[in-house]
Amino acid sequence: MAAALHSLSPAAGRAAETLARVREDVHRSVVGQDLLIDRLLIGFLCQGHVLVEGVPGLAKTLTVSSLARALGLEWVRLQFTPDLLPADVIGTEVFRPSDGAFHVRKGPVFANLVLADEINRAPAKVQSALLEAMQENQVSIGGVTFPLDQPFLVMATQNPIEQEGTYPLPEAQLDRFLLKVKVDYPSRMDERKILEMSLNGMPAAGPAVASAQDLQIAVSAVDEVQFDDSLKEYIVQLVHATRRPADFRMAELQPLIGYGASPRASIALARAARAQAFLEGRGYVVPDDIKSVAHDVLRHRIVTTYEADAEELTTDDLIDRLLGRVDIP
Repeated sequence: MAAALHSLSPAAGRAAETLARVREDVHRSVVGQDLLIDRLLIGFLCQGHVLVEGVPGLAKTLTVSSLARALGLEWVRLQFTPDLLPADVIGTEVFRPSDGAFHVRKGPVFANLVLADEINRAPAKVQSALLEAMQENQVSIGGVTFPLDQPFLVMATQNPIEQEGTYPLPEAQLDRFLLKVKVDYPSRMDERKILEMSLNGMPAAGPAVASAQDLQIAVSAVDEVQFDDSLKEYIVQLVHATRRPADFRMAELQPLIGYGASPRASIALARAARAQAFLEGRGYVVPDDIKSVAHDVLRHRIVTTYEADAEELTTDDLIDRLLGRVDIP
């Protein structure tokens, strides 16, 4: 591929090295969780948002706080509960008797990194308030529109257990997330390190190793990463295969998929693959970049049928089959 000859410019290379230092710094506090850290950085680079699914106690909050500190960003944690109101997220107008006028009090969403913990425990109107801010990068309070601080990323979490009293996100809202990441338990070796760190005391938090400006430079530098036409066609075919698998010699998958991925998936897959290549210091995308982010991009954009559920097949199982059968043009 001609794109394989392309390398990052010196400025883009320095931006990639800065993010490598950020990853190294976060690992001073966080053991393991390489996937989550990289996916959050991809979210920043693509100016998208990340939905994380995992049981409690897997260092999701620690990862967010450590990443925000390393990047010199402001972060906030919002605990989503059934009694939460949209005003608790975006802000509201407050009446001041001293001057007899209403004044805007901005909500916690005005931060660079927002951790929306257990987003599915809040009712739909609260979820919509946050997802509107994610989509438009602005909120309206009292008829006035306020732009959100940049960079801006929402990491929303869902607990795969304890589903009582939850309000699952509709597919249309799930589609707004760039990635859905599944966080698993640490390995035995990593858990031993976590135990030792807990007994010996956490290392003192150091200063930021990058800034919001460095991150914005990296966001612009990602555009330098070249995309071969054959890989663009591969992405289109892969997403189309989620809708019409029979057209790709996978007729057995047709009754297992109720709805395939939307065109937003093609865009997200290309952007995420480009960011993945950038994080590895390459100026061009290779097929493995696409495959490495495919599950996180597609798993929340495919709706399985009752037949798939009866066979205990997950969207990840279907994506595995698609990746194994769709050839690069």
